[in-house]
Amino acid sequence: MGGADAGTGAFYDAALHKRQALMGKSGPSALIKNFKVFSIACFACIGGVLYGYNQGMFSGVLAMPSFQKHMGEYDPLDPQADQTKKGWLTAILELGAWIGTLLSGFLAEVLSRKYGVLVACAVFIVGVIIQATAVQAGPNAILAGRFVTGMGVGSLAMIIPIYNSEVAPPEVRGALVATQQLAICFGIMVSFWIDYGTNFIGGTTLGTQTDASWLTPICLQLFPAVVLFIGMIFMPFSPRWLIHHGREEEARKVLANLRGLDENHELVEIEFLEIKAQSLFEKRSIAELFPELREQTAWNIFKLQFVSIKKLFQTRAMFKRVIVATVTMFFQQWTGINAVLYYAPSIFMQLGLDNTTISLLATGVVGIVMFLATIPAVLWIDRVGRKPVLTVGAIGMGTCHLIIAVIVARNFGHWGEQPAAGWAAVCMVWLFVIHFGYSWGPCAWIIVAEIWPLSTRPYGVALGASSNWMNNFIVGQVTPDMLKSMPYGTYILFGVLTYLGAGFIWFFVPETKRLTLEEMDVIFGSEGTAQADFDRMAAINSEIGLTRILAGDSGVIEEVAPTTSKEKVNEHHEGV
Repeated sequence: MGGADAGTGAFYDAALHKRQALMGKSGPSALIKNFKVFSIACFACIGGVLYGYNQGMFSGVLAMPSFQKHMGEYDPLDPQADQTKKGWLTAILELGAWIGTLLSGFLAEVLSRKYGVLVACAVFIVGVIIQATAVQAGPNAILAGRFVTGMGVGSLAMIIPIYNSEVAPPEVRGALVATQQLAICFGIMVSFWIDYGTNFIGGTTLGTQTDASWLTPICLQLFPAVVLFIGMIFMPFSPRWLIHHGREEEARKVLANLRGLDENHELVEIEFLEIKAQSLFEKRSIAELFPELREQTAWNIFKLQFVSIKKLFQTRAMFKRVIVATVTMFFQQWTGINAVLYYAPSIFMQLGLDNTTISLLATGVVGIVMFLATIPAVLWIDRVGRKPVLTVGAIGMGTCHLIIAVIVARNFGHWGEQPAAGWAAVCMVWLFVIHFGYSWGPCAWIIVAEIWPLSTRPYGVALGASSNWMNNFIVGQVTPDMLKSMPYGTYILFGVLTYLGAGFIWFFVPETKRLTLEEMDVIFGSEGTAQADFDRMAAINSEIGLTRILAGDSGVIEEVAPTTSKEKVNEHHEGV
């Protein structure tokens, strides 16, 4: 590969090998050696559990008879009620999360990742308390509380992965960030089974079931949120944030403490300089692209994320990346996954499981299979690749939808006569969730994160997340109306859109596994973007002395054999 990328590849190989010589290789042993950091990251992932719990919990609450009597015209169980209003009860959380996502970058940068999590927890707790007043205040309390809770959830879902990635050493960073996805699935799974258990409080019918049946799963969120809030007070600041804001001595102490090493240890010095280089790179990139925003004031930081996203639309090559990120997230949501997570008990009732207890039991299985199906993706996605996993997953999900549509069309209104047909449809829902768990759940986010040049990655990921939450909101809003007006047509729509998602991935999205940033430029037609980034980074590395440390006694960092980026991309695609 040509100059800059070859030198940069050799540079980071040298950095990796130097760390491995001092610290050891990645894998389970690295997690044990970095147990302190692993513990901090797992604790922070309580935020992911809260996110997942919120996604799954409300679907069970909607199915409980005792919840019905407080909702008035928003009654989620009355088939004659306005289904659009039922959709608002669920979807307003996603609208709040969309706003929380847009604000999270600002909070994390101005207040710090640590204090950003504290603010998000506080907002989340206020939202839960508002929802708990619904016994007296009715549906307005649920609507207001879920909107506020959503703002907290959206912020936590963005800030926690950033915090985990920045306290973790490079050897275990991928594993710790992936823990967030497992935490989300764990939260979904737990919420379904808590709903199943609390459904029995007082009884399972409208006359006997008490308000505690639905207040309990809502209020249980307070416990992990309070634990996360109190615990984060004692957690360290992100070393990256400290360095970026000029607190370098404090950052060195925090970094040494996290690694369990002396401040002057060579490993601490290498990682400290790598973080400092990345910080200087971002500051100089901003100074070049947006000179009027180079000062780190709160107002400039707030404006920066919006003007940076606007810039992504101004060149053809970057717009291609925008299309890949936003359309991938569009199709992820229109697979219908959150229609299942938000309305699973209602869907199972419509498929013939007219007993609330049985429908909640079937919903609990959804949580288990989704959690288990996510694990293989974390282990093997870098070996198999993104395109085949996403394509196969989409074809599997689309096929499940169409099979369900056929079963519903043939048996709707006659489930009592054909109980086996209803269970067959339920099994297809379970299989659908399995296909999502190993494919579009984790892999869509991987693509969105890795297609951007270094200088625009934070804003590109934020744009993809924004598309995710907005489409999440739309799906949550329209699903009740669709299930009522077109019982089997809903599954046909989701199935067709999921097949289109498979086509989009296969024909329009390049395979990105193991590609360098310069090779991404070749694929998207923006050659030179990554090289300019690399040139700037190389100058910074030399300026702060990182190049000298890695070169060691020889004074030379060994370079790889020259190969052009286009040759490597062609070889890569021939092997896919």
